[in-house]
Amino acid sequence: MAVTQSEFAAENGHVGPHPSYIQLAKPYIFEQKLQECMAATGVTEAKEDNIRLQGVAWIDSLRKALHLPVRTFNTACVYYHRFRLVHVDTEYGFMDAATAALFTACKIEDTLKKSREILCAAYNQKVTSAEHVSQDDPMFDNPSKAIVGLERLMLEASGFDYRSRYPQKLLLKLSKYYNLDRDSVGKTAYNMSLDLYRTFAPLKQTTSTMAIACVELAGRLHERNVQELEAGKGFKKWRTSRAEVMETLLDLLDLYTHHRTITTVGQEYPIETFIAIRITLNQEASANDYPRYTNSVKKRSLANGTKTANGTKDTRSAKSPLSPQDTLASDGKSSVTLSPEAAAGAKVRAGLKEGTVRFMLDPERARDEKNIVAEYFRVEEEEYEVEVERELRRG
Repeated sequence: MAVTQSEFAAENGHVGPHPSYIQLAKPYIFEQKLQECMAATGVTEAKEDNIRLQGVAWIDSLRKALHLPVRTFNTACVYYHRFRLVHVDTEYGFMDAATAALFTACKIEDTLKKSREILCAAYNQKVTSAEHVSQDDPMFDNPSKAIVGLERLMLEASGFDYRSRYPQKLLLKLSKYYNLDRDSVGKTAYNMSLDLYRTFAPLKQTTSTMAIACVELAGRLHERNVQELEAGKGFKKWRTSRAEVMETLLDLLDLYTHHRTITTVGQEYPIETFIAIRITLNQEASANDYPRYTNSVKKRSLANGTKTANGTKDTRSAKSPLSPQDTLASDGKSSVTLSPEAAAGAKVRAGLKEGTVRFMLDPERARDEKNIVAEYFRVEEEEYEVEVERELRRG
């Protein structure tokens, strides 16, 4: 039996067609949100590190085999990270996700490669030169369709936001500005910017923050310390802070300390060098009271499932045009990791379409539209008294 409109309205609490869901693009995803997404997908920290590093290494090897520019590698890594925050690792293989991310990035960066061409390069890497095949081989028919299907999920996970950040260009300008040697410090900083995409730092930081962190760490490795960068001079001009640069430096040192052998720069220096630099940075962070992760807020504590203070307003971080805070579902999970129906708390029924998801880039426009639509779905009730004359019964 088909569900009538009245039954739909009774279950969902509103009358008329379902208002569409609006998903805002998120240029930046901070550490607190990253931890919430990983907790929602149920992946452990060790497994997450393993899959993330293997996926980026796969993208890097394919990029070199296909002779793609660095900007395509940057975009592919960002799309791979965003995809894994939304989808559980058991739903796909990391090679398929990494290949689909590179395929999507090739379209966005206008370095077009066919899905068959990417799959062919991936296959030829695993066999000898005598066993190489062409991209027209029938073995790539089904994998090519799967990659095209994953492309749509990649775009949905990113909110159809095609904006990307490339720290390499600014990094070279900073090296030249501070008179650093191009063949030593500049080359190390450039390779370090590629290693940075093995972490979640590109999701959290701006282009200037990543470039400054790479230049500073490369200078420390070559004992060419840049005093202006270490003192935080000029950071206001770059719209960054010393705390954000410190977070990026520590993310890089975490990578070089625990996974040094799979990085480009980590193999060139002993681990004692990175530990000594980390001790110095930890002392600076403690002296200036820098948090390990910036842009994070403390959650309100709960007592027996009730609020600690009656009438207390939510003191979470205010929304900003660059990083609008997402609405949390009733179970505390982020709407980023849930389907639109689950994020809104609606019940999913077979054969019933719960609404449409629309993607927007401008948070102010989305906020204004929600306020306008809410006026039409607001339930207004009026109470009034009516005096009714009743005749007295005669006994």
